[in-house]
Amino acid sequence: MLDFIVAVLSNPAVIVGLVAMVGLIALRKSFSDTLKGTLKTTLGFLILSGGAGIIVGALIPFSTLFQQAFHLTGVVAEDNALVAAVGKFLGRETALIMVFAFIINLVLARLTPFKYVFLTGHMMWSFAGTMAIALDQMGMKGWPLILTGAVIEGVSMVAFPAISQATVRRVTNSDEVAFGFWGSSWITLAGWVGKPFGNPKKSTEDVKVPAGLDFFRDMAVFMGLVMVIIYVVTAVAAGPAAGAKVAGGQNYLFFAVLQALTFVAGVLVLLQGVRMFLAEIIPAFRGIAEKLVPGARPALDVPIFYPYAPVAVTIGFIAALVGSLLATVLTRYIAPVVVLPSVIGMFFMGAAAGVFGNALGGRRAAVVAGFFLGLTWPLLVAYSYPLVDFTKYGVQGLAFASPDAMIVLILMRLVGKVFGV
Repeated sequence: MLDFIVAVLSNPAVIVGLVAMVGLIALRKSFSDTLKGTLKTTLGFLILSGGAGIIVGALIPFSTLFQQAFHLTGVVAEDNALVAAVGKFLGRETALIMVFAFIINLVLARLTPFKYVFLTGHMMWSFAGTMAIALDQMGMKGWPLILTGAVIEGVSMVAFPAISQATVRRVTNSDEVAFGFWGSSWITLAGWVGKPFGNPKKSTEDVKVPAGLDFFRDMAVFMGLVMVIIYVVTAVAAGPAAGAKVAGGQNYLFFAVLQALTFVAGVLVLLQGVRMFLAEIIPAFRGIAEKLVPGARPALDVPIFYPYAPVAVTIGFIAALVGSLLATVLTRYIAPVVVLPSVIGMFFMGAAAGVFGNALGGRRAAVVAGFFLGLTWPLLVAYSYPLVDFTKYGVQGLAFASPDAMIVLILMRLVGKVFGV
């Protein structure tokens, strides 16, 4: 039974579908409307997730080529892989922390002014794993570990959306959704760092181009051209031998072009899923807000913000990638471990930083916000890395990735030192 509950609660598509169903039932919708709303919410999320999967699939070979092109070695920030690797040691604790944290989240949303319900399932899972690892390293075991981790995660599930909500309103021009992603504080900070450098009236979406270059105004075309250039240059730098190995027998330059366009296709699929998902989840969630948790907002994953400034998505990603390259060089000399550029992380967080920067300070702020995130996030990873001994679980080459979780981890270590834990 526990395995079944964990399987349900660890699947984000099921979670959002159930939330939509509960909301529609609370609104006393007909069986037909409830069924349609539940299925379309789930399908929208699956389309969104499918797009994200396509993006990740296209970024993995690029990341390999990138590391070989520039001869980089170090650790990669990747929460899900890290939690999965430690699962055989702390799988039960991770699962129970996640279940109880969600219950605490609902109680806090009901009883406190922090009306946020965190709905990003894989983020809930990775944070629970982070808590299990951190508390295990601090000497906790069994139920004290589980309950402490659940309380910390449950509080974080309302606290971090609250921190970014004022900025989310600037991005979306509404107060209907919140930010349910364990990088929300750093993305929000990046947006505000970029704000003084620009003018919100000069948006990335309003860039004027000559009539003969009007195709640049099409987000898909613009992103496609930019990504083809980035992929091909990286493949050339890696060389024919490394490129052929990654390409699996195909011409490595053609493979690079195809992967670049696949990446863009994934973004387009993701955006379509976001639109469908939001169109269903927001009306359904009103049922929960009105009946079960009055005034609550759904805290959702980072891609929900991409449609608000699609051009800023590309700009933020590129700027973050540049910043991360500089950060990798810096970590070689000033940090306890070298952090390799995480192209996947740079896309999802850098793109959002571009959108937030654009909302606060226009196109210049989008560039600065993306660059700031790309520069500072790897440094945060590097300096938090020594706080946990991953070799205890037989894990090497991986590090925590979520900025919010790392902030909590640092605070936990500080409190632990004060109380001698």
